[in-house]
Amino acid sequence: MKVKICGLKTEEHVNTAVAYGANYLGFVFAKSKRQITLEKAREITKNVPKEVKKVGVFVSPSLSDVERIIQQAELDMVQIHGLLTADHFSVPLIRAVPVDGLTQEKLIQETTAEFLLFDAPPKQFVGGNGEVFDWQKLDTRSIKNKKIIIAGGLTPENVQKAKQTFDPYAVDVSSGVETNGEKDVEKIIAFLKKAI
Repeated sequence: MKVKICGLKTEEHVNTAVAYGANYLGFVFAKSKRQITLEKAREITKNVPKEVKKVGVFVSPSLSDVERIIQQAELDMVQIHGLLTADHFSVPLIRAVPVDGLTQEKLIQETTAEFLLFDAPPKQFVGGNGEVFDWQKLDTRSIKNKKIIIAGGLTPENVQKAKQTFDPYAVDVSSGVETNGEKDVEKIIAFLKKAI
């Protein structure tokens, strides 16, 4: 199972995630307590090996903004929450889907994205609220030809249960590896050791 550590803002945390086996690194360009500038994202990822993919996270962005940041921050993928203003980007798309029954089915049907990321419904921010969605509301067995990513309130303590429940392509963590709202090196390491 692959792992994405999201909401990274420092070189130390990027390097820790890479050293302990993260496959994807997430950088939030949307309005959020984890928001990062593209200059900072470029600076802290200059030593990231090619096989570790850099993912830009956006909420209802314009195509031109996404493409500009892809180029300038040298992103490998984009993850889009909220409205999708384009179906195709110059890099692969991870389509974020809130698990709330109605919206999720519609979004699954509509998207051509290869990757579907299932997360808790939005609250203060779209995505990244650190809450586990109701796992009973998601049956991934009927979803074909998509790579499933599970997010929402994952921690070192529950990531193996998520793996057993969904057998996902990947898991995505942000607040579950934080202490007082900031990334915690020990928790990043603990999560990666449990998840991989």
